[in-house]
Amino acid sequence: MQFILNAQNRETQGSSASRRLRRSGKVPAIIYGAGQSPAVIELDHNQLYLGLRKEAFHSSLLTIELGGKKEQVLLRDYQMHAYRPLVLHVDFQRIDAKKKLHQKVPLHFINQEIAPGVKLGGGQIAHIMTELEISCLPSDLPEFIEVDLKEIAAGESLHVSQLALPKGVTALVHGGDQTVVTCIVKRGGGAEEESATPGAEAAPATPS
Repeated sequence: MQFILNAQNRETQGSSASRRLRRSGKVPAIIYGAGQSPAVIELDHNQLYLGLRKEAFHSSLLTIELGGKKEQVLLRDYQMHAYRPLVLHVDFQRIDAKKKLHQKVPLHFINQEIAPGVKLGGGQIAHIMTELEISCLPSDLPEFIEVDLKEIAAGESLHVSQLALPKGVTALVHGGDQTVVTCIVKRGGGAEEESATPGAEAAPATPS
């Protein structure tokens, strides 16, 4: 999916200028990185807000058109109003096409309903991870990584090392081979509860 944002250079800075900008339907933003000076810009609020509502917007290369030029960036941070659907500020990072980048991408799970541990074992899939940090060149950046659960059995787990990653993509794992999902099975046949109230003595037999 391709995202293109139209931007203009921001003439004034500071809290007061940013408030005026937001009242006019714009969002203050900054572009930094790639050994260049930061660029302070303004974006259309509605276009940006609609983009932020899409999952792929957060993990894809974005194109910013500024002064007749196009620049590829990644979304690095954004600030929202505490209770209003209002974007307050956005940070973008420039991309060097020849350098690998680090980025978190969402995991998309498929075939959960036909997994042996679910269909035959009566288990439930517990999602331990919903996104994965990866390293790759900008041209190899995937919107998401697919996780196929069709082989997972009851009581089994799927780890990062078992994922089928796209070409050119390397998982960045911290602290060992992390668990992505596990198939949990509830154990039956638990101890029976006593019907009598705890601590209560049995009633004496009625004399004949």
